[in-house]
Amino acid sequence: MERKRVTRLKLSSCMAPNTESHCRRIADYIGMRLQIETEFIDDIPWQERERLLDAGEIQVCWICGLPYVGKADLSYSNIELLAAPVMQGERYQGRPVYFSDIVVRSDSRFGDFADLQGARWVYNERRSHSGFLVVRHHLWKLGQTRQYFGSVTESGSHQESLRMILEGEADLSALDSTVLETELRVQPEIASSIRIIETLGPSPMPPWVVSKRLPRELRVRVRKVLLEMNSDPAGRALLDEGSLDRFVEVETDFYDSIRRMYWLAEGVTL
Repeated sequence: MERKRVTRLKLSSCMAPNTESHCRRIADYIGMRLQIETEFIDDIPWQERERLLDAGEIQVCWICGLPYVGKADLSYSNIELLAAPVMQGERYQGRPVYFSDIVVRSDSRFGDFADLQGARWVYNERRSHSGFLVVRHHLWKLGQTRQYFGSVTESGSHQESLRMILEGEADLSALDSTVLETELRVQPEIASSIRIIETLGPSPMPPWVVSKRLPRELRVRVRKVLLEMNSDPAGRALLDEGSLDRFVEVETDFYDSIRRMYWLAEGVTL
């Protein structure tokens, strides 16, 4: 039986809200290159977007590395890797990696992670690698538990965690370095109000993934568009808008460090 031809591609992102306008433009670019209608879904919570990805109703999505390994390691996975972004900037060294920057207010007494005992930690959400898992893993390496911090609060997003630090409602947060850099480009005036006291990582960059319910031929074509963006003038300009260098192909074992960190940190109850 012949598979029905796909005439509309639905894309989304489960990453930080401050990246969504750029992701929308990438979705439009993919549609233009493939000569197919695209729709970028951003009017529902990210949890609902993830549910639609799992159901195959969103076919292409940018997701955090921790949820990715959870989905990839199922007995039958409904998704496969497309590509991972490589960010511009010397710290990334041309690799598909990012960091978790430990951020405090510039006028705080904290100088490094060792000073943070008893401090108020705010994180974005529990299924975040950069904001939650890396801190749990770091505590495991230090032989510490939840009691290391005076309080632990979930904010819902990296941007909300940053706001809470700026307004004195929390002392520290581990922020995705790419999200923080984007926020500082939008609000350069806040740079003098925060300090990075430590950096954890590098970690594998969150991947773009595709539903296996999409015909294989179309999955291959979407991947090709992403991987060739940097060699196309319009694609190059779009990458530069988001401070991206290029997209690169990655395999699932690239995310093994996240798998190991999750397993080791399971004993650190937070």
